Amino acid sequence: MTAGLMQTPPLQIIDILKFAAKAHARREIVSRLVDEPSFRYTYAGALKRAAQAANALKRLGVQAGDRVSSLAWNTHRHFELFYAVPGIGAVLHTANPRLFDEQIVYTINHAESSVLLFDRNFLAVVERITPQLTTVKSFVMLSDEARLLPGTVGAVGYDCLLDRESDKIDWPVVEENAGAFLCYTSGTTGDPKGVLYSQRAVVLHAMASGLASAFGFDAFDVVMPCSSLYHATAWGLPFAAPINGCKLVFPCDKMDGSSLQELIEREGVTFSGGVPTIWTMYLSYLEKAGQTPGKLQRVVIGGSAVPRAMAETFKKQYGVRVLQIWGMTETCPLGVIATPTPELAEAGEEAMDEAIWTRQGRLQFGIELKIVDEDGADLPWDGEASGALLVRGPWTIQRYFRKDEDAADGSGWFDTGDIATIDAAGFMRITDRKKDVIKSGGEWISSIDLENIAAGCLGVKIAAVIGVPHPKWEERPVLVVECHEGETLNEDQVQAYLEPRIVKWWKPDKVIFASVPLTATGKIDKKVLRGRYSGVLGG
Repeated sequence: MTAGLMQTPPLQIIDILKFAAKAHARREIVSRLVDEPSFRYTYAGALKRAAQAANALKRLGVQAGDRVSSLAWNTHRHFELFYAVPGIGAVLHTANPRLFDEQIVYTINHAESSVLLFDRNFLAVVERITPQLTTVKSFVMLSDEARLLPGTVGAVGYDCLLDRESDKIDWPVVEENAGAFLCYTSGTTGDPKGVLYSQRAVVLHAMASGLASAFGFDAFDVVMPCSSLYHATAWGLPFAAPINGCKLVFPCDKMDGSSLQELIEREGVTFSGGVPTIWTMYLSYLEKAGQTPGKLQRVVIGGSAVPRAMAETFKKQYGVRVLQIWGMTETCPLGVIATPTPELAEAGEEAMDEAIWTRQGRLQFGIELKIVDEDGADLPWDGEASGALLVRGPWTIQRYFRKDEDAADGSGWFDTGDIATIDAAGFMRITDRKKDVIKSGGEWISSIDLENIAAGCLGVKIAAVIGVPHPKWEERPVLVVECHEGETLNEDQVQAYLEPRIVKWWKPDKVIFASVPLTATGKIDKKVLRGRYSGVLGG
């Protein structure tokens, strides 16, 4: 083999911010905060504060390979930690505050973090869990000096620490396969599992996700991540945006429609991304307030399938393009994204919308896909055959943190747990999770498809479908509907809406009107629903 004669510097996350501070030095970062005025600075300023944060962490004893935990919202301070921690070769564990206390404790202890940095409104949580934390030695409140609340844990203030440090640092050269971020799955079954992202994986993911075939960023975009920074690094937006010189807007924990609209209008947001529940609230606010989404051009929605009615409202009423995204913590998280192709454009706008809105996305460079049957044999890409979805690539998991066995097989293929189809153009459609697909009388019913159709019924806020044991048919679908505030529906109205839109044997045996529980990542918690309603059909 003849070796190439090119340079081989390691791919390092800190180089993204160093680049942005030079190439886009004056591009703004705007951040809401917990009970503080909004903060506004530039990429050049962010690099200086990241250096101060890195120096402060080293003074607290953090060394290369150590883990540091954050319990924080989408703010500029959290953003700085995304560069300061891996910049010195340490690992940032972004703890999920929406988990139960015992799960938060489990992840921090499992990570063996020595420092916990947290936002002010998590002080009560931190005080509750501290007696159970086995390795944390230092507590830092992400706050300015005037609003510092040391609490019983004796937290020091983040800004106070930074003020004592130089904004100069000799960033070490970190091996590109070294760990950088530790993200835990939401743990709906068993303990949460840790996925350790490498420096290399994060940088490659960031480069790929900004492409025109993905998020399509340029230096004129204003990006507002409504996907949580603690959940799979907010879909990599804190890295893809600086690479492309985008202005960044952080909403903190204020994700209600009014708060988002204020930022979208004031800061000229052109791009945002989040789970469907956020955009349900946002569209409801726009309708009631009689407002429009300003300069907003693109909304990427993931976490669960996009209701068609939501996509149609964004486009037809407000001129905003909706793109679906599919991925998981184990894919860093981008897997596929639904973007148009010339062939779809030639087929007409209606056909293109149909493909974009009914499929999770199309093949992206960097992620390989395949579907297999129960025997592991490859299935055709014809848009009809459905099977277990497997993925592999440079930002796909090989092994869970502190696990001895690989999560991927000997060829690198990781079983996602989803059932999917793939068509000849590489468009992938999730038909269900393996554990959620409903088997009724030997036939399969897609809970996702049924949910998407039901969500189009006027008055429906969230539609959830579960398979419930049935004495004759093994399982039958039960539909749980949460209505918009102030709206009322009955079962006959919902069934009448569904009847012309579904095959007869898909008709839910029962429609229940109740609040729909969500997981820590904003997905419908079907485990809870199955436990709650497993006996409603007498099975």
